Order: sequence, then C-alpha cells, then structure tokens
Amino acid sequence: MGDKITLDGKGEACLFECRVITAGGDPICGARIDVWSDNADGFYDVQQPGIQPKWNNRGVFRTGIDGCYSFVGIKPVSYPIPNDGPVGQMLESLGRHPYRPAHMHYVVTAPGYQKIVTHTFVGDDPYITSDTVFGVKQTLVAPFERIDHEHASWRSKFDFVLIPVAETVSTL
Repeated sequence: MGDKITLDGKGEACLFECRVITAGGDPICGARIDVWSDNADGFYDVQQPGIQPKWNNRGVFRTGIDGCYSFVGIKPVSYPIPNDGPVGQMLESLGRHPYRPAHMHYVVTAPGYQKIVTHTFVGDDPYITSDTVFGVKQTLVAPFERIDHEHASWRSKFDFVLIPVAETVSTL
C-alpha cells in the first residue's frame, strides 16, 4: 500500500485512496486492483518502449482488512487517439476531435464477486463532455483535490462497489 507507480518522475503526483466494498458498505479484504494510466505526455508505456520505463504508471494492489488501498501515481492527462487513418477521417467528417479526457484505468476483482473493468475521469478536463469514444459517465468522474502532502500534490478518492456472483440454481 502507498507505493509509487510513476517510474519516469514526470507529471503531477496524485495520491489515490479508495475502498472496495459490498453494496451494503462492508469492506472486501484481499480484493485485487490493477491500475494504469498514461504518462504526463499522454502516452502509455507500451506506446513508447525504450522511452518510458517498462511498467511506468502501472501497479497491482490488494485491499487490507478495511477494504482500503492507496498508491501514488500522477494526475492523468488527456490525449488524442491515433487519427492518421480511417478513424481520423471519420472524426474529421463528423467534426469531432480525437481526444480522450484524462482518466485512470482499473480492473477490480475479488473471489465471489463480479469483476469491474472501468476507468475514472478527471472532472475538470476540457474533454470531459466530448470524449471521442463516449466513455464518460457521471458516476465515473472522480474528485481530484489539491493537497499538501509530502509525496503528492493531488488526491483522488473513489470507492468501488462489488456485486456477488449470482449463484447457479440447479433444477435437478
């Protein structure tokens, strides 16, 4: 808990603090949280091998008995999707830009619960209302607040609610 996932030293440090809970509000101990984001220049590590360190802005965490986890990443930045081919032509013909609003990716899993694959968005991003891939939902806009912390300038708190896997009922 609390590890830093930024390996290139770029960007505005952000402390991500969250819980994984049940619909009733009970903590889920041992939930696995896989996270990743772009770097301060808007690229993922896999897009820049040899430029960014391998696994830059990526991490895997497990919740404690209280369902909490935390890590230090960067406040994500918006970036354009590749638009030099047919997708770019389509966007241009529609009068649309190619930008994704700033976001952090998450995969949240725990035994006995449905998997969540999602992302949270930075609410003050200029592209929040015009995401080129239409991925923003109001419920996924996370708070990002300025803080005075020795390891971070920003904090984002966002809880994930897991739903139990439905039990199969046999008719035999």
